[in-house]
Amino acid sequence: MEKLFKKIKPEQINGNIFELIGREWMLITAGNTDHYNMMTASWGTAGVLWRKPVVMIFVRPQRYTREFIEKSAYFSISFFEERQRDLLNLCGTTSGRDLNKMNIEGMTPVGMPTGAVGFAEAKLVLECRKIYFDDIDPSFFQTFDIEKIYPNNDYHRFYIGEIIDCWEKKL
Repeated sequence: MEKLFKKIKPEQINGNIFELIGREWMLITAGNTDHYNMMTASWGTAGVLWRKPVVMIFVRPQRYTREFIEKSAYFSISFFEERQRDLLNLCGTTSGRDLNKMNIEGMTPVGMPTGAVGFAEAKLVLECRKIYFDDIDPSFFQTFDIEKIYPNNDYHRFYIGEIIDCWEKKL
């Protein structure tokens, strides 16, 4: 890790977190370097909860990556440059059940200190420890337009991850 990235504090992350997650997208990865899967996401949050820097990710039940998150104590969130948008599209539209994402050209896995997986091509990797999860309960929706996002009743599970380390690409 230290050859490619430098460790920074969460409050030193460059950029607008809304842009990073919502427009640039993030790659959620769980498992270890021997067996992992990843998915692209544009929904999530980052902030402070329980006196800890955290991220919150949302994963639908049918996503293959969810199986890895369920079994793992750690996961990573990776952010990439715009030139890698095609790779993010592929990881967001193709299931790891149909494509061995461990063999995608242009995605070089890097083992992290916690055992999580990051990628050498990323500009920023957040190494996270899973500290809480729950399922979206539609009975708590306060506005009914949200229900339209779930025509198949496949409500997300959300995971809160404590940010253990932030790794920024060395220039």
